Amino acid sequence: MRRKLLMFVSACLLLSACQANAQIFHKKKKANKSTSADNTAEPDKLLYNRALDNIKHGRHEVGRLTLQTLINTYPDSEYLAKAKLSIADSFYKEGGTANMTQAIQGYKDFIVFFPFMPEAAYAQHQVAMAHYKQMDKPDRDRTQARAAEDEFQTFLQKYPNNPLAASAEQHLRGIQEVLAEGDFRIAYFYYVKGDRRASAGRLLTVTARYPLYSRSDRALWMLGDIFEKSEQKGMASRYYARIVRDYPLSSLVPDAKSRLTALKAPIPQADPKAVAWMTAEQNAPRPKDSMIKRPLKLFSGGPSGELRAAAQSGPPTMTPEAEAPGIDILSGGPRTGGTPGNSIIGTVTPGSAGATGTAENTGAASDAGATTDPAGAPKEGEATAAAPSATAATDAAAPAATDATSPGTASPATAEGSADPAKTDTQADPTKTDAAQAQDGTQNTDPNANNGTKKESTSKKKKGLRKIVPW
Repeated sequence: MRRKLLMFVSACLLLSACQANAQIFHKKKKANKSTSADNTAEPDKLLYNRALDNIKHGRHEVGRLTLQTLINTYPDSEYLAKAKLSIADSFYKEGGTANMTQAIQGYKDFIVFFPFMPEAAYAQHQVAMAHYKQMDKPDRDRTQARAAEDEFQTFLQKYPNNPLAASAEQHLRGIQEVLAEGDFRIAYFYYVKGDRRASAGRLLTVTARYPLYSRSDRALWMLGDIFEKSEQKGMASRYYARIVRDYPLSSLVPDAKSRLTALKAPIPQADPKAVAWMTAEQNAPRPKDSMIKRPLKLFSGGPSGELRAAAQSGPPTMTPEAEAPGIDILSGGPRTGGTPGNSIIGTVTPGSAGATGTAENTGAASDAGATTDPAGAPKEGEATAAAPSATAATDAAAPAATDATSPGTASPATAEGSADPAKTDTQADPTKTDAAQAQDGTQNTDPNANNGTKKESTSKKKKGLRKIVPW
């Protein structure tokens, strides 16, 4: 027993001695901090690297505070521009409506202060992507979609040779698909309802501004049908011919040809470029959602099917919406003393004989949209659908002007619509009513016009004002 005990004790002592020697040989040497890489690095670089590490691991707020410390402490640092860009990136990666707003403002500030740096193109692309990620479905608010379209167009115009240009073009095609789908749904609603004017006004915008829209051929067919039912066969044949020429592989081409034959209009040849483009679109791969993501799309507020149906090739529309053909933008004219037909409303003083300014020339405005070409048909890119309703000008001018009568005769219809045809709202000018004077932009200059007349009542003054200024 003693031998066994001595052997056990000696073995333990030997093992402990070996472990001590191993610890001595493998003991970590102390580093000389005076010669380390971290000690020789600049303090602004240390702050920048530490902030990037925090942002990478999801500590966005800590990273932004560190970057802000760098900006405030070292205003002349070479990492100043990168710090500002990284702050905007942290807001963008964190997500959310408020953070996206901060990110957009940060990117725009970077573009303003550092426009000649290579990262300026990246900042402009990120501004567009921030709006793109907040884009809603076609039947909802389209503010973010329009803002994303403007920002991507700005990027492609300023940086056409940037490596991100191809991605920006595809995103722009998807955005314009969503915008066109929204207008098409509204137009289809009015088309089924039977309101030709409202439907044609939106279909003209779709066909003129979004030629890459996946259902442009359908929009052209609806326009042709609207103008054909409105007995405007020249305009109807134009839109049927565009289906045959610009969308030759569409399923509506045979029906369009039969309509052209019935209208006795020439059938155009298919455009070779259109054939090549539609062939490429049919063979282009489309993104597909997995079985797991499909149920989640029901709870998503952004578009999904429209982005898959968007064109994969072809140049997107680069003109702003205000400059696009087929869209009518109303602009106000001078308030007083303007040229007839330019101002929006006329200035009418209660109790006065007429308007001091010029009122809106509704007849001229209606006729301006129906400009004709040498053949006598309205132009293809007109903003207002003059053809579906032939009485547009007369409907607009009817409540404003009345027939001129002699001083001794009474007007057949008064401005107030009273039962007594011998009475009028005002007897200042026997030949015209106040509404007609405001429509023509003229005043009553006869000094004896108000002699022997009764003062109008307050209710009649208000009614007369409502006829010129409805609101």
